[in-house]
Amino acid sequence: MPKLVRFYIRHTIIGFLIAAAFVAMLLWFNVGNLWHLVTHSDVGVLAVFLLVMFHGIVFAGVQFGISIMRLAEDGGPDKGKRAPQAAQTQTQAQPVAVRVAARGRAQADRS
Repeated sequence: MPKLVRFYIRHTIIGFLIAAAFVAMLLWFNVGNLWHLVTHSDVGVLAVFLLVMFHGIVFAGVQFGISIMRLAEDGGPDKGKRAPQAAQTQTQAQPVAVRVAARGRAQADRS
């Protein structure tokens, strides 16, 4: 199996494990009375499964994204920092001539 595929599967599994721990904490701390809702409903198992799956999709994506971004090599002695740039100077505001029609004339043009 290619290294990239193994890398993806490993970090996706890590993301789903984090999601399972997150849902377990949601149930343990009874956030929004979730434990009561799950245990007193006939579809509580489905609700927990969907919570783990949907959180797993999000957490696996975040886990994989972070792991990919951490693969970057150092950019050298400055470690990827940008070189300081000269400050841009502000230009002076200049007045602009604007022609304004007479008040009665502008109303006559509208109709």
